[in-house]
Amino acid sequence: MNFSNYEQSILIVDDEKSNRNILTELLSPVARIILAKNGEQALKKALQHKPDLILLDIIMPDIDGFEVMTSLQSHPETQHISVIFITGFHDEFAEEEGLSLGARDYVTKPFSNAIVMARVKTQLELKKKEHQLHLLANTDILTGINNRRQYETLFEKEWNRCWRSQKPLSYLLIDIDYFKKYNDSLGHSAGDETLTKVAECLESSLDRPADFVARYGGEEFVIILPESDLTAAEHVSKKLCDNIFNMKIEHPKSPHKFITISIGATSTIPSEEFNKNKLLNKADDLLYGAKDKGRNQYICG
Repeated sequence: MNFSNYEQSILIVDDEKSNRNILTELLSPVARIILAKNGEQALKKALQHKPDLILLDIIMPDIDGFEVMTSLQSHPETQHISVIFITGFHDEFAEEEGLSLGARDYVTKPFSNAIVMARVKTQLELKKKEHQLHLLANTDILTGINNRRQYETLFEKEWNRCWRSQKPLSYLLIDIDYFKKYNDSLGHSAGDETLTKVAECLESSLDRPADFVARYGGEEFVIILPESDLTAAEHVSKKLCDNIFNMKIEHPKSPHKFITISIGATSTIPSEEFNKNKLLNKADDLLYGAKDKGRNQYICG
């Protein structure tokens, strides 16, 4: 896990161009800056960019800052974004209102650059720690990909989304062939290294941002392909089998001579009749079918 590549971002919302310019010049050295000049733009850009922090004016011509804050808090994809109000309101009741709505801080205009920078850095540091904790909680320590916990969260989210849109969802259950024999012959250190290489290969083989892979347990992995039918699942399965074999990781106890995988792939449009358990059971049956037929292959159905 590499936390150093995590670039933080700030959405600055102010209807006064001069204020946007001042804050941009001040804060661009510490984060990527996104700008909005009114409440409507703020809500769209918050949803689009998911910034770490929003600097939000209160007095704006269309939707005021309090309304923006209420909308942010009511949306599951923006409710965790930190907000600092920066406003000309010097009213203690306005400050109380802002904080009660969920803002992390409140700065009045005309503002001190030093105070704004100090408070922004405090919030960014807190968000960085939250991000690190989230990754640690949802990442498989050995391989660096999604763990079982994150898989369950993402699977639930994509299943419900495809149910609402009545779009297909494909599910791939993957197992490294003869992996116990590999560990027994070469040792667990080599096995751990190979698990990591396989995970990296599976992840890099996925083309769409919505597709995801997770370590399911031991030498098993699962891949979810939202809005993908069985034809797409078959295409991805072939690509995965080919890419793993082409890594040419020697396996002295395998009849295939190299590390290979078996895959059970299935697809459905979520419904009450064909629920998640049926999907998982079908993928499991197909995986064992691939193993029974000699492994290093996929079966789709």
